[in-house]
Amino acid sequence: MKVVPRYLVAVLVVAVVGAFAAGCAKKAREAPPVPPPAPPVVQQDTTPTPVPPPTPPPVTPSESKVTSSDFQPAFFEFDSYALRDDARAALDGDAKLLREHAEVAITLEGHCDERGTVEYNQALGEKRAQAARDYLVAAGIGASRIQTISYGKERPFADGHDETAWAQNRRAHPVVR
Repeated sequence: MKVVPRYLVAVLVVAVVGAFAAGCAKKAREAPPVPPPAPPVVQQDTTPTPVPPPTPPPVTPSESKVTSSDFQPAFFEFDSYALRDDARAALDGDAKLLREHAEVAITLEGHCDERGTVEYNQALGEKRAQAARDYLVAAGIGASRIQTISYGKERPFADGHDETAWAQNRRAHPVVR
C-alpha cells in the first residue's frame, strides 16, 4: 500500500471543506419592515360650526287645504275649443289659486257633450284641456304642475239630452292631484 503524505490529505480535506462551505451560501437577512410614516398632525378648528336652520317639511297635496271644488271649470261652445271670456275669467281665478298654493298640482280633464262620435269627442276633449293648460301656463303656472286628460263624452257632468245639460258638459275641469 502506498502511503499518501499527510500534507496532501490535509490539503485535500481543506479543499473539500472549502468547496462544501462555498456551496452552502448563507441566507440573506431580511431587512426589518420600515414603519409607516406618522400621520400628519391636524390642528382642530376651535370655531363652532354654524348649524343650518331646520328645513320645513315639504307640503304634500294631501296636506293642502285646496280641493278640486275650489277651482272653476272653463266652459266651451259647441264643437269648439276656443276659450270664451267667461272661461278666461274662470281660468284667471284658477291661476290665482295655483299661484297662492305652489304645492298644488292639477289635472285638467277635457269633456264634451254626448253629440258626435267617441273618437271625435275624445280628440275635442283633449284640445279643450290643452287650451286651458296653455292659458294657465301663459299666466305663469309651471307646466310641470298641470297634466291633461280627455274623457270625451264618457263622463258627463249633467245628465240630460238638451242644450242646458250639453252646455255644462262642454268643459275643461281642474282636479287636484
